[in-house]
This record gives sequence, C-alpha cells and structure tokens, in this order.
Amino acid sequence: MRSTQQFSITLPNEMADLVRAKVATGEYASESEVVREGLRILHVRDRAMEDWLREKVAPAYDALKADPSRAISADHVRATLSAQHRKATAKKR
Repeated sequence: MRSTQQFSITLPNEMADLVRAKVATGEYASESEVVREGLRILHVRDRAMEDWLREKVAPAYDALKADPSRAISADHVRATLSAQHRKATAKKR
C-alpha cells in the first residue's frame, strides 16, 4: 500500500512563483516538499489555535458566564483603545 497520494493543485501565479523559487534556491528539493512543509506549518498553527481556545478562551468564557460582573463594556474597551491610539500617535509626531 502506498504511503503517499498524488494531488493536482492550482495556485495563483504569485504562489506558484514562490514555490518554484524555493526549489530553485535549493531550500527544498521539490515542489511537493514545499507544499508538505506549508501543510505541516498549517497543522501546527491549527493545533496551537485549538489549544488556546480550549485552555484559555473556554475557561475565560465560563468564568464570565458564572460571574457577569467581571465583564467590561464595549464603551470602556473603545475608550481604552482610543486613548492608547492617541498616545501612540502622539509619540510618532
């Protein structure tokens, strides 16, 4: 039984050029290696996102549902972000 499967994919020109450039520089031996590496990275990112949701977001949501007084208003968030933006913008001048 084969441990690989062949796919035919279509990429935008910019992505196809990137794949070819990775192979041309010797960074990868084949186009397939470039795609496999991209999929490995995507898998790691997805797993990290799932872990974050399970370990951080879900408990925070549960805590907020248990005690709604811990919440802050959207107006408070906007005001805080606006103040931080003004401060950051003022430093650049």
